[in-house]
Amino acid sequence: MKIFKKILLLSWVVAFTPSCNEYLDVVPDNTLKLENLFNLKEDAWNALAKVYSYLPADDQTHVTTWTLGDEWIGRLDLNDVTGNLRAIRIMRGLQSANSPQLGVWSGTQGGKPLYEALRQTDVFLANIDKVRDMTDQEKKDWKAQVTFLKGYYAFLLVQRYGPIVLPTEMVTPEATSEQLFLPRSKVEDCFNFIITLMNEAIPNLTERATENELGQVDQVAAKAIKARVLFFRASPFFNGNQEYFGDFFDTDGQPFFPLDYDKEKWKAAIDALNDAIATAEGNGLGLYHYDKEPFIYDREAFNSNRENMETLYDLRMLVCDPWNREVVWGNSNINYYGQGELAHSSNIRLPEGYGDGVVNNAGFSWQWMGATYRMAERYYTENGLPITEDLTFNMNTRHEIITTPGELDAEYDELRGIMQPGAETIRLYMNREPRFYANLGITGGYWRAHTVRINTMMYASSDGGFNSSQHSTDFLATGIGVQKFVHPESQSGAWQRTIKYPYPIIRMADLYLMKAEALNEYNDVPTQEVYDLVNLVRERAGIPDVEDVWSDATIAKTVNKHKTKEGMRDIILQERSIELAFEGSHFWDMLRHKRATSEFSTPIWGWTHTGTTGESFFILEVKQPRRFTITDCLWPIDLNELNTNGKLIQNPGW
Repeated sequence: MKIFKKILLLSWVVAFTPSCNEYLDVVPDNTLKLENLFNLKEDAWNALAKVYSYLPADDQTHVTTWTLGDEWIGRLDLNDVTGNLRAIRIMRGLQSANSPQLGVWSGTQGGKPLYEALRQTDVFLANIDKVRDMTDQEKKDWKAQVTFLKGYYAFLLVQRYGPIVLPTEMVTPEATSEQLFLPRSKVEDCFNFIITLMNEAIPNLTERATENELGQVDQVAAKAIKARVLFFRASPFFNGNQEYFGDFFDTDGQPFFPLDYDKEKWKAAIDALNDAIATAEGNGLGLYHYDKEPFIYDREAFNSNRENMETLYDLRMLVCDPWNREVVWGNSNINYYGQGELAHSSNIRLPEGYGDGVVNNAGFSWQWMGATYRMAERYYTENGLPITEDLTFNMNTRHEIITTPGELDAEYDELRGIMQPGAETIRLYMNREPRFYANLGITGGYWRAHTVRINTMMYASSDGGFNSSQHSTDFLATGIGVQKFVHPESQSGAWQRTIKYPYPIIRMADLYLMKAEALNEYNDVPTQEVYDLVNLVRERAGIPDVEDVWSDATIAKTVNKHKTKEGMRDIILQERSIELAFEGSHFWDMLRHKRATSEFSTPIWGWTHTGTTGESFFILEVKQPRRFTITDCLWPIDLNELNTNGKLIQNPGW
């Protein structure tokens, strides 16, 4: 497949970016002219790749937005290095208007400069018709892709900043100050601008990209993202948010955010989701199920525990199996050499004694991005209920150290391939839903990577644990790992030995759960369709249907919680937080529902990673303080931008 390259078109930089002087000595005057960049298809392809290069690098550990929220934590020695773990710095209350972390307005501190991206889309659209060796249909498709990306980049700006300056006209070197320095538009106008661009693009896109064009925008991807845009527009943060933005006005004294709630915005989201799902399913997309032979080390477990192992593989492989049927749109613009890739920073090193004598190597398995303790509690029990809502789960004894059943014990049959036999662990790790075991790396469990199955204990000097004499700075600070993004066949030592796959921008499970939430918000009480959509995801996860378990008074603490809009809202949001765990969704879900400040202002806890036994390891300690306020819900605009453009109004609190 073609992987989009990040190609720097020097004459674009000369003509359209403030840093042009850096290149004037590199490219002599008149050597390249703008019109020549769109002379041949190959040149236009490079220009198209340039536009795609502004997609967020969410595969890269230090600049990904996926570590926003409360799911991830990096090794502790990185916390005060300003160039590292930028999203986590935001969660620690270290955002700054002087040079914003992940600032996509002007490209500060690891953020892609999305206004520069918008200028590049305008340049492309103004010149693509000049290409001589392209058909009209090819030009039509490429223009549609870039038009969509213009809308998408504008959405990413609105998602972070709220009201933005709308790029309604192409800025040229001859532009006047009145054309250059514009005020911010109201949020509703921004959403309308985005949707208009996407509506313009969708009819002219290829319905589904071919194998050689995977990663390029097609109708399936565009309709899904359009639905997400409308989903955000309908959510409480952007829809009638007087609590946060009742006094946030433009220079005319008009509110930037719509202050009156409009329920019909959920109906617009539902219509878009229906269209997106129908188009995706019509092109063969749906929930992923593993359909290959199991890895050799699991074949015995498959023979004796097939149903549970099939579910485990469905969940373990759904992200890292490249371009599977669940991926609606994936970012194929991955740094091919794996520098800083999230999959490598979360993969544990290969312990000695595994892999037919392969020497332990830390290259491309750095073992220092792990899960917070909160994630160990967030997953459901085997009954598909939160641990605080399941009457069969004893919260008081959840940290009690136990031993799993032995190899020959009948009780071990359902654990075969899921937990180690006769291993020390804790009650919290037992009788949990399959996604818990597929996504996390835990004491007494398994870690599938390096082409082997590793018996993880996570204690210091044990498999998966802290080692003071060997790469002592590379450790899982909480003693809990994340194996969700690690392909089981990825190995250490060289990038050629790692398995590449597109990091999902949006997948089918997300669409189904978005539709369930939108229907729940639009109607007065939850309908069967809401339950059915959530149950699609739960069935693949191997847990009971919503209405069955929540109506069972012998299991559910809050019986019939699913029958109210408010109760079902909580259920859907927790389902999303589990199904889409570590994929950058939970932060935005909490922000959409104005829960981020309460959800993310508590400390990050974890096990004592230096402990060598259960007694010394399973002791909770604060790993990192966190602070997230209403002010943090919108990114600050860089002060340099405010000093340049006097018409800009800073976001509240900054």
